[in-house]
Amino acid sequence: MLELRNISAGYDTGLVLRNVNLIIPDQAVVALLGPNGAGKTTLLRVASGLLRPTRGQILIDGEDVTGAPPFELNRRGVCLVPEGRGIFRALSVADNLRLQAGKGSARDAINRAVEAFPRLGERLKQNAGTLSGGEQQMLALAHAYVSQPSVVLLDEVSMGLAPKIVDEIFVHLQNIAAEGAALLLVEQYIPRALELADYVCILNRGRVRFVGEPGEIGEETVIESYLGGAAS
Repeated sequence: MLELRNISAGYDTGLVLRNVNLIIPDQAVVALLGPNGAGKTTLLRVASGLLRPTRGQILIDGEDVTGAPPFELNRRGVCLVPEGRGIFRALSVADNLRLQAGKGSARDAINRAVEAFPRLGERLKQNAGTLSGGEQQMLALAHAYVSQPSVVLLDEVSMGLAPKIVDEIFVHLQNIAAEGAALLLVEQYIPRALELADYVCILNRGRVRFVGEPGEIGEETVIESYLGGAAS
């Protein structure tokens, strides 16, 4: 279980998150919703160790890991799939998969990725930067297969993709969840996110405005959260 407790965080321009509390239970999907600038990406950066909070704690299975570097949180089972693909464009597909394997066998990592994404198997020697947008996103998502994480943080993985590819991506998200990983999902397609989610968290102006199950949230709540303004 990943827990963010009383998290405040930001940048040189000021605080973005203010006293955020969020729990991602084991094997659960949590949809993280809110308008642009609400602090969603900042929250994922904190949860993955890329940004140290100015206040609060990050706990994994009850153990305080606040301030641990990203590679340590990754070793503990936290996997970030960032906005903008998050791949090494100058390296081959195979080399990207080898890097994603961590301490595991590179061959096993490639086999797992190719089993999940057969198209990647046809492009192992191709530079990642020459793949289509959908293929690049598949390569980024492969990290959640080859490293076998316990928690996957996903930041707008459908952004800029054709509807058919978006459908494929959501099938893979369902598969990743079915394999036992918990997901914290930032997603622009709100109905799709709510269909997949066990729980919903709405952020606005850097604060949690709602936490609950999808059935508890109405369209008016979502609209109000998105029209209510954004964080600085």
